[in-house]
Amino acid sequence: MTDAEAMLIRDAREDERRAIRAITFASYVEYASSMEPGAWAALEQALVGALAAEGPAQRIVAERGGKLIGSVMLYPRAADAYVGAVAEAHWPELRILAVAPEARGHGVGEALVKECVRRAREAGASDLGLHTSQTMKAAVRMYERLGFVRVPDHDFQPEGGELVTAYRLQLRDPQLLPQP
Repeated sequence: MTDAEAMLIRDAREDERRAIRAITFASYVEYASSMEPGAWAALEQALVGALAAEGPAQRIVAERGGKLIGSVMLYPRAADAYVGAVAEAHWPELRILAVAPEARGHGVGEALVKECVRRAREAGASDLGLHTSQTMKAAVRMYERLGFVRVPDHDFQPEGGELVTAYRLQLRDPQLLPQP
């Protein structure tokens, strides 16, 4: 895979759910060995639930050369993206960013985040939020590089899981994150 190949960011089709699930689990399986077993079980259960859920989230994918290489879900403002686990946020939330292992290092994750930023701005949001954990070191570095800042008031601790840390990007200043 080369960066020169055009990457297409688009809405997922309903018939792509199985492929999205495969990419997500291929992307997240590395945490099975770096997290405590209970934390991995909690994350795995959360992934299964979110990927199977119906609802208001936009499912966005990255495609290159006709193959899906990444995905993310974008929940609208005040949607219950974490099923009551966290206080209601007044901003859209991006969730379950996944990049196929063979596509890492080619800007796929960043392109998907920027698409979420674009869509959130287009919807009139002033902020965009996300949750992650410290085990996801590469993702945390990317989010912070893109201008997301910690909002500990929105952290939560699932039973048996790691602390799920909240981040938010203020969208008012277009210089904080360039448009894709």
